[in-house]
Amino acid sequence: MRLFARALALAASLFTLSVLPASAQNWPQRTVRVILPIGPGSATDLTARLFAERLAARWGQPVVVENRPGADGIPAVTSFIAARDEHTLFFSFGGPVTTNLVTREKLPYDIAELVPIASASESFLAIAAHGDIASLDDLVKRARAEPGKINWAATPGLPYFLFAGFLKSAGLDMTHVAYRDFAPAQQDVTEGRIQVISASLQLALAPARSGKAKLLAITTSARSPLVPEVPTATEAGYPVLAVESFQGFFGWRGMPDALRDRIAADVRTVGSDPEIAQRLTPIGQMLRLGSPAEFAAMIERQRAQARTIATAIGLKPTQ
Repeated sequence: MRLFARALALAASLFTLSVLPASAQNWPQRTVRVILPIGPGSATDLTARLFAERLAARWGQPVVVENRPGADGIPAVTSFIAARDEHTLFFSFGGPVTTNLVTREKLPYDIAELVPIASASESFLAIAAHGDIASLDDLVKRARAEPGKINWAATPGLPYFLFAGFLKSAGLDMTHVAYRDFAPAQQDVTEGRIQVISASLQLALAPARSGKAKLLAITTSARSPLVPEVPTATEAGYPVLAVESFQGFFGWRGMPDALRDRIAADVRTVGSDPEIAQRLTPIGQMLRLGSPAEFAAMIERQRAQARTIATAIGLKPTQ
């Protein structure tokens, strides 16, 4: 009986190995939904739609993007998990699987439900300052001379974490001003009611283009083609402000490896079209194509960075 059972197990294993690649090859059989944790018109949304358009053409099935913004991505994640559908994917920045782990005491979802498939792009993040603050060095000197008198604001997640960590590491005292909506912060840095913002390049550009604010640094890994004259934070001498601000596709727990690898390969294929990079540049994005293993490694690096900063600044998670 033991030999018979082993034979059955071996047969089942061989059957699975033979079926999964064929199943992956035939996927999708119907419309694919891609759930996003951010609203229409954002850089993440536009990037997802650009990839969705190309993947739909490659797969021969519609790929529909659904926006579920708000609450640090929690509604989008829970909606994706609840779907439990092999034709539903999740496209997101790192927050739901990285910074949420340190800002929230308890999450209403298990991050193991989100399986990294492929990175697609990286957002350029930036530091901008009002008036005659001309560089990060200048900002540091000003802050040391006027402790507590410089006001700063940041979008949630990585931009906030980065700047808070920078202040802690440099021993600087600046006053954080919180905004429910970031549009007033853009206006306030233009008018000088706050002096510094940490946000995506897309959001920081408007005050800078008004002539009343200046981009001090790009905090991601490379200079942006939109503003090639602006140095990276590392080039400016502040590597503590450097971060990988990735975005990519996630699948569901239990997704067959063959299907995960097939989708990852398709994302890399459509992303290799030079037109994709050209269309990402104006919205403050750059290509960052990666395999499942590479994407998982990016996520772990961002988690580690978030944990380090949270500990340094004494962040207390919310309920």
